[in-house]
Amino acid sequence: MNKELLHILLSNPKLKNHFFTDVDGVLVFDKNKFTWTIENKEFLPDSYTRFKQKIGLIDSNERFISSNNDVVLSFPYKDCVLEGGQTKEDQKRSEIFFNETLAPEDVDCLLAPKVFTNIKKYTKAGEEKVSSISENDNLMIKGNNLLILSSMLKKYSGKVKLIYIDPPYNTGSDDFRYNDSFNHSTWLTFMKTRLELCKKLLSKEGAIYIQVDYHESHYLKVLCDEIFGVENFQREIIWRIGWLSGYKTKENNWIRNHDTILYYSKSNQEVKFNKKYIDKKDFKENADSSVERYPIEDVWNSSEYDVLNSIAITSFAKETVSKQLNSDDVVKGQKSEKLIKRIVEAHTEPNDLVLDFFGGSGTTAAVCMKLNRKFIVCEQLDVQLDIMSRRLRNVIQGDGCGISNSVNWTGGGSFVYCELKDLNQTYIKQIQNAGSDPQLIELYNKISKSKFINSKVKPSNIERNVSDFESLSTESKRKLLIQLLDLNMLYVNYSDIDDEEYKVSDGDKSFNRSFYGD
Repeated sequence: MNKELLHILLSNPKLKNHFFTDVDGVLVFDKNKFTWTIENKEFLPDSYTRFKQKIGLIDSNERFISSNNDVVLSFPYKDCVLEGGQTKEDQKRSEIFFNETLAPEDVDCLLAPKVFTNIKKYTKAGEEKVSSISENDNLMIKGNNLLILSSMLKKYSGKVKLIYIDPPYNTGSDDFRYNDSFNHSTWLTFMKTRLELCKKLLSKEGAIYIQVDYHESHYLKVLCDEIFGVENFQREIIWRIGWLSGYKTKENNWIRNHDTILYYSKSNQEVKFNKKYIDKKDFKENADSSVERYPIEDVWNSSEYDVLNSIAITSFAKETVSKQLNSDDVVKGQKSEKLIKRIVEAHTEPNDLVLDFFGGSGTTAAVCMKLNRKFIVCEQLDVQLDIMSRRLRNVIQGDGCGISNSVNWTGGGSFVYCELKDLNQTYIKQIQNAGSDPQLIELYNKISKSKFINSKVKPSNIERNVSDFESLSTESKRKLLIQLLDLNMLYVNYSDIDDEEYKVSDGDKSFNRSFYGD
């Protein structure tokens, strides 16, 4: 804080009374109130103010989310408690997201490039070890997508032609639940940091599509206007998620029947869009004789040829994903391969690069493989990774599902699988898997002796307060253990790749140096 400014404020009785609070003889400056005042349009009508040319999203501390440098980490967190209203499929899942918000002063090497490990390549011939990566390789990466995106910057900045994401909707009833601190502002901060990184990855002709439901779509639109620019907002696409006749509702209200897809370009001047047309021969015989060729987008909501509009999410999931995997397990929220195909074809050509950092069950990757586009997909949930890996291996073998018949898919292609190398993430997994209080107490003692604990925590205090820890509920024990860890050190940094303590194999070192271009 500027000393001269403080002196000016203190010298004026009204300003002193407004911006300072007397606490036992000590004057405490209210920074939030001061920031709010100078950003208010009534105070500085000609400056860059709170209400000039934008609607500003603010968090619970009345700070603009667009200028908020907090980082929200989100990672799987085990819980055995079921919530009311869950489906049978939901009840099979033990993973939810635990979210931790880090202030800027708590972030140092968090976003530094990470080491990749457990590297393998899948081809039609099977699985093989690899020690390098080429420009033509497809990638499936396991780990926190924020840290994966930051690790991608050196190699892929300006090279991604299309990004499609279907992020968690923050409904409270998603397949994967959230702890109670995951409110609107936390969700938006969670999205902001990731969108800012992926914007750097987009090429100048690039585009991003974000699928979201009504819980966050309006908030997200304002946030995306701030990140990508209002001038780069292209379309709001309404995606029908089912037929009204197939819905069951307990509420006496209108039935929700769609999701929203927000479409932004990196540059309004550079973006390319490939129109798809319906020829006259494709219409019914009784169609108007003057019809020749219409852009398919113009008839999505009015013609029986609107294939995308007629496919419900749930019917697609049951008819294709479970069929591919010979399993009854269905991931709710699956998207049609035809929807992704239309988006991919609208913005890319063969061999262009597509990114999906909420990989889910692999629909984006499967479509890209069948359309001869390169892809990078990220995911951190084991259940999703297992489904995605099996699905893509089936695609390589020539599956007949989804768009396969329409594009004459007979198999082929490959992808490289790798993971961020765990450091404190190992403790996270142990906390997740701990089935009893004694196991959590044992972890408490183990973490207290680790050199990777939060810098704000004194090891002596951890040891001295073990009895207090033992008195906590099981859920509180889990949360506290995670908070004791230095979240900057979830994974091994690439700069430490030669440190013998981290035991990075020669093969992994070779792959990482190939990835980072060293």
